[in-house]
Amino acid sequence: MRRPETVKEVYEKCQYEGLLKFQEEIDTKKIRFMIDIAKKELGFAETILKKTSEEDREWSIIYKIYYDIIRELIDAFLRFDKIKSSNHLCLFAFLCYKHSELELDWNFFEKIRTKRNGILYYGVQIKYDDWKEIELQVNLYIKILTKAIEEKLRSS
Repeated sequence: MRRPETVKEVYEKCQYEGLLKFQEEIDTKKIRFMIDIAKKELGFAETILKKTSEEDREWSIIYKIYYDIIRELIDAFLRFDKIKSSNHLCLFAFLCYKHSELELDWNFFEKIRTKRNGILYYGVQIKYDDWKEIELQVNLYIKILTKAIEEKLRSS
């Protein structure tokens, strides 16, 4: 069995393979749009969450929506570094490796990324317990990322 890759190994691999794309400028208009969309998605997700019982089958949808919110916020945040990647693994690796000041957990991102991939590509059904396992950390990370983006927007 292969050992899990460290954030540094993944970051270096992404750099080597050219999966981290450097942008010429910081597009604050696009960043504002991205954060606005993420906030609207969050409101929508919170509405669905209130209406979903533990036995419902919608937990996969909720999981995916929250994953997408986090990924969108990371994408927006990294645009201040003039970095873009369509590869989620590389986005998460760059964030964790280059922005350790945010104190975000690489293993958590790997956990939600692989679970989300299970939903999309392998038909894995997410249950209420799967959601509860990440709910607190997902909401905390959304707050941390939103605050960091808004601070950068104010200072730019």
